[in-house]
Order: sequence, then C-alpha cells, then structure tokens
Amino acid sequence: MPEIKAVFFDLDGTLLDRNASLVKFINDQYERYIKELYLVDKQHFMNRFIELDCRGYVWKDRVYSQLLQEMNITELTWEQLLEDYLINFKNACMPFRNVQKVLETLSQMGIILGLISNGKRKFQRENLNALGIASYFDTILISDEVGLRKPDPLIFQMGLDNLSVSAEESIFVGDHPENDIKAAREAGMLGIWKHDDYWMDAEADFTINDLYEIAAIVQSLKGAEINERF
Repeated sequence: MPEIKAVFFDLDGTLLDRNASLVKFINDQYERYIKELYLVDKQHFMNRFIELDCRGYVWKDRVYSQLLQEMNITELTWEQLLEDYLINFKNACMPFRNVQKVLETLSQMGIILGLISNGKRKFQRENLNALGIASYFDTILISDEVGLRKPDPLIFQMGLDNLSVSAEESIFVGDHPENDIKAAREAGMLGIWKHDDYWMDAEADFTINDLYEIAAIVQSLKGAEINERF
C-alpha cells in the first residue's frame, strides 16, 4: 500500500458543526429582528427555518421567501434576511470537538492537508476563517470558486494535483455518504466517514465519531506500511 501523504477534509458537517452553528445563528437573527418578529414564536421560527434549509441544500433566498410567506411576516423582506445571513453566519460558526487538535497532529506527522467544499466562495472562506483553521491547509477548493462540485471526480483530482499526490496516497474525510465518501473512493482515495445520525450508513474504509480518531488511523496505516517493507 502506498504511503499516506495527504488528508483532505470536507467543511460543513465535518469540521464545522453546521447544525449547532445554524441554531445559534437563527436564535441571534431572531433577536436582531425582534421588533419585526415579536409576533412570531421564536422556536417555531427556528424549527421551520431548519426544516426548509434541508441541511444546507436549499439556498437561503428560497428558505426566507417561504418562511416569510408561511408566517405572514410583512415587516421584512427575504433580501434583508439573506443579507444578514451572509454577513453574520460566520459569527455563529462552531467547530466540532478536536478540530484544531487533529489538524495540528496531522501536520506534525508530516501529512499535507487539503479542503474540498461545496458552497459559495466568499461565504465558505469566511466561515473557514472564523474557525481559525485556514492556515493548516495547503489547498482549499470551494465549488463556486473552481466551477466544480462534489461528487464530480474532477474536483478531487484538482485537489490531488494541487498537492502533487496520488489518490492512493490520500484520504478524504467527510460526512456525506455519496458526495464525500463514495465520490472520493471512486476517485481512488481512502474514505473516512464522520458518522452523522442523519444518514443510515456509508460505504467507507473507516468510520469515526470524533475527528481525533483520524490521527490514529493515519498512524496505523503508516505502521502497516513499515511492516510491509520489513
């Protein structure tokens, strides 16, 4: 087995705890617009937003349009709320446990790091900067920026080319069974699935619950490589 040289990460749901971040953001947004929303129950506003958001797969212009219509909110426009989302979501960004610890450990092990994320360029980069981890990555590919989206194999190949590594020398860590894990494995990479209760299962090489487990997996693979040589 070739030596593992690189680990690539997804962002939302993998490094960024999007569910927790979204709850914090919606709560804060409601409070910012309390004068216009006071007749709407906060919990109902939050719950319905999360439902319409569909884990980030529905863009917020549609979410806010539907939300305002359903709740008969006339004091605000969807454009106002969308602008607030774009400006302030970064202030609600929360990482999963051990994000910085695992990135630091992998870097100390000599592993080069990459990030491949679907999403809007400015929005995702601001969220990544808010987590304070952008400097760990030697390449950052965001779909809106490069004109490719996971699960397109070309975006994975672009990441590999940017780091001058082969697929066999690389691992991809993500939470989506299809867009992350299946796509990365079809591109020839090892796939580590960060378990998410929303999905039933994923056909991954490894499954983790905590990001720091990645360090042990990489170390075990390095140990296997040493054993193969000797």
